[in-house]
Amino acid sequence: MSPTPGPGPRLARSLAAPAPGWTAEADAIVVGSGIAGLTAALELRTRVPRVLLVTKGRLPSGSTVWAQGGIAAALDPTDSPEAHLADTLAAGGGLSDPEAVQVLVTEGPARVRELVARGAVFDKAADGDIALTREGGHRADRIAHAGGDATGAEISRALVAQIEAVRHDPGIEVVENALVLDVLTTEPSLVALRQAQEPRVETGSASRQARSTRRRACGVTLHVRGAGSRDGVGAVLAPAVVLATGGIGQVFRSSTNPAGATGDGIAAALRAGAVLGDLEFVQFHPTVLWLGSGAKGQLPLISEAVRGEGALLLDVDGHRFMPAVHEMAELAPRDVVAHAIVRQMAATGADNVLLDARHLGREFLRTRFPTINARLLEAGIDWSEEPVPVAPAQHYHSGGVVTDLDGRSSVDGLYAVGEVACTGVHGANRLASNSLLEGIVFASRAARDVAARFDAGELKPGEPAERPGGSALVAAAARSRIQKVTSAGSGVIRSARSLAEVDERLGAVRADAHLAAEVMAEPQAAEWETTNVHMVARALTRAAWLREETRGGHYRTDFPKPDDAWKRRIQVWLDDDGVLTVQ
Repeated sequence: MSPTPGPGPRLARSLAAPAPGWTAEADAIVVGSGIAGLTAALELRTRVPRVLLVTKGRLPSGSTVWAQGGIAAALDPTDSPEAHLADTLAAGGGLSDPEAVQVLVTEGPARVRELVARGAVFDKAADGDIALTREGGHRADRIAHAGGDATGAEISRALVAQIEAVRHDPGIEVVENALVLDVLTTEPSLVALRQAQEPRVETGSASRQARSTRRRACGVTLHVRGAGSRDGVGAVLAPAVVLATGGIGQVFRSSTNPAGATGDGIAAALRAGAVLGDLEFVQFHPTVLWLGSGAKGQLPLISEAVRGEGALLLDVDGHRFMPAVHEMAELAPRDVVAHAIVRQMAATGADNVLLDARHLGREFLRTRFPTINARLLEAGIDWSEEPVPVAPAQHYHSGGVVTDLDGRSSVDGLYAVGEVACTGVHGANRLASNSLLEGIVFASRAARDVAARFDAGELKPGEPAERPGGSALVAAAARSRIQKVTSAGSGVIRSARSLAEVDERLGAVRADAHLAAEVMAEPQAAEWETTNVHMVARALTRAAWLREETRGGHYRTDFPKPDDAWKRRIQVWLDDDGVLTVQ
């Protein structure tokens, strides 16, 4: 195995699927029903004539509903956007884009107040204002929460109610239980062909580089499960596609993400020719309930807000280890805490550490964290009487589809918002509770940009064209092997050797459009999702292999320190032949 990555593998430019059996049209398509997708759809509904909102499950099933801790914004008079900016940049490990962070922190307070206007009910302080708490990496109380530890569920409830109130409006259509397969693109124009031969240009700051694209987005193919005319595989044509598909949790064996987080948006954007960035920066939440070495799938998260309220981390010998690691101890940025836990587990030979909240008291724990309290009791743990076994698990992906400040990707007409996007806000590591804020801030900006371009005649319908390069399908049965291999070598701790092994083993997974003779696989949801998981794992591993340093959510045992030579974004894309390019 080579110590450095060689030529990139050839990946598919589309999923193997039946030809669309029906066609529809819209002016804008929003894919996803978390905070970013719902916000984009609500904003677009009043700005363009026809909006289609597509969601993989039911409307309330987006990843937002699982967010516990809260949403960060400088709402307190003693706080400021400048202080929030400084904390975000510090957590980002030197790779956050200051311009994108400035947008986040200055527009954030107004977007949170808009959530309140849309019906979201946040917990209140004694004076009647929104109650604010602190989480890791924040040097001020600026985390607004709801239902104690059910912030995402409350935000989702409020936004879904807004969608339901206009669901029968002729200007919006909601399609549930629909998996988007591919982003449709046009033939390249002569102008675009000339532009593609020109040197790559930088848009805005250096952290938001984008390649010229030769094609435009013009819709999506999707598979709808259910009865009626919108059933099976179909195509929806639209000049604007907004991806809000969430994260990549199921690329790994253990994650806090729901089962539907299979990297669908990232994979579809990659196949469409979009540039991806910061893929190697995966945030492993430090405190996920440890349920044994055989646990897999979505695991219960013990919110960082618990440590914000004073809970302590102990190793299995009862030793508190974080004060010796960082000046903020248990409230250090997540990457620092996660790596410290892994090192402490190695030093003690244990599979977990302990989160000790006993001193906070039974009544406080029950009322401040009702959801966590209930889940722990279901697992047979009374955290008012005993420490909670925890270990890091995949939680958030800082990378994704590279966008500008208005959500535009490198493919004209294709936008990305929320966790699927790489805005430059998070850099190498996301600051706690900035994810919900990023989703709502940049979804609002993207919707306004789509509307402005639509009104100006810049976004026009296009004719879908077949892209060069093959189509593929990975058998659903291969998913557990992909997850195991990726978790072992591209997980919390990485090295050239582990990443090369992952790359080799993932390369051995059959990803062929014609598997029937040798492998039991048919074009259907489980296979399409597994194909996306496989593609994201391959791209992520290649990016992590190239970055020879440790920074934020990327930890290399063979390069244990940051290196200024790598203080840049690694970008990933497919060329027209499907060759994965990483640089």
